[in-house]
Amino acid sequence: MSENPKFDGRRALLKKAAGLSAAIAAAGVVATQSAKAAGMAQSAVQYQDKPKGGHQCDGCALYVPGSSATANGKCKAVAGSIAPTGWCTLWSPKS
Repeated sequence: MSENPKFDGRRALLKKAAGLSAAIAAAGVVATQSAKAAGMAQSAVQYQDKPKGGHQCDGCALYVPGSSATANGKCKAVAGSIAPTGWCTLWSPKS
C-alpha cells in the first residue's frame, strides 16, 4: 500500500471496473450465443408464408426441409415452423 490513501482507493476502483467490464463482456457473448441457438423471431426478419420475387425458403441456404417436399421445415436462423414456399429478409440462394 502506498502512503497516500487516495491512490489505494483509485487502484481498487480501477480493479473493480476492469472486473465488471470483463463480466459484462462475457454476459454479452453468452446472450448472443443463446439468441443464435434459439433462432430469431419470424417478425424480426419479416417472414411470410408465400414467396417474394421468385425467392422462397426451399431455395435458401438456411432452409432445412421437412419430411416431404410440401411439409414445413425449419430454418438455421429463424425460430418456428417454416413453409417451403415462405420468404424472409435473410433469404440467401443455395450454392
